[in-house]
Amino acid sequence: MSFQAYLDKIEEKTGLTPRVLVDQAKAKGYDAKDVKSGVICDWLKADYDLGRGHAMALVHVIKNGVTISDKHVNSGGTHSDPSNTLWLDGKATNPLQ
Repeated sequence: MSFQAYLDKIEEKTGLTPRVLVDQAKAKGYDAKDVKSGVICDWLKADYDLGRGHAMALVHVIKNGVTISDKHVNSGGTHSDPSNTLWLDGKATNPLQ
């Protein structure tokens, strides 16, 4: 599953765009460098019933922003993404889909 596919699935599961969840995390202070990934994963599990893989995709965005490594772009592999910039504003509005 590509990084973007994880984010799209999160939207399907929660009814919220990834941007809304990232904004909620920031409001809770979870974007601070000293906040452990497990704390964020626990919150996402408790409030949205997200599993670890989906939660870790959001952790990356919360902690590092929307850019992913170029090694994942058009790699042809399972985790290949069409761009190194992730779309957070909903699958239906993604210009690359």
